[in-house]
Amino acid sequence: MKKIVVAITGASGSLYAEILLNKLTMARNQWKELAVVMTDNARLVWKTELDNDSWKDLPVQLYNTTDFTAPFASGSGQYDTMIIIPCSMGTLGRIAAGISNDLITRAADVVLKEKRSLVCVVRDTPYNLIHIRNMETVTLAGGIICPATPSFYSRPKTIEEVAATVVDRVLDLAGIDIKTFRWGK
Repeated sequence: MKKIVVAITGASGSLYAEILLNKLTMARNQWKELAVVMTDNARLVWKTELDNDSWKDLPVQLYNTTDFTAPFASGSGQYDTMIIIPCSMGTLGRIAAGISNDLITRAADVVLKEKRSLVCVVRDTPYNLIHIRNMETVTLAGGIICPATPSFYSRPKTIEEVAATVVDRVLDLAGIDIKTFRWGK
């Protein structure tokens, strides 16, 4: 059973995080622990974009970014997967530089050093050369950069269905078995 931490930063794209958390909740039989850590900016952006604070209602353990006693702040916590969704370029840059100044960057550092799965769902666009080099650095360290770029071959009809095309890819990368559109099937 997987131990998963989801980190939510203040980049635009709260809908991705909300859909991911809802889908993970529905796939409860595939994970042992699910922890969530959100920045203050993530809470503000969530309320602005989604007009709710539904993260409070999810059956998960919610951590503050300053709580370095969280189990996933150490390799001994044995979390298999970390998903940062959306991942701001500031967060990505700190991870790439090895700066562990909050729980999110510390947990990402731990996941990388332990050779476990780190999925960074970057949402900013366009990219500048610093962003690209930071993505390269995180990739070379073993992380996965998964841009929040939706697909359209499943013919999504709503904004939630469009966002779900990204979330379903993230769930695939995290090893969660889901029913979703598959090309050629």
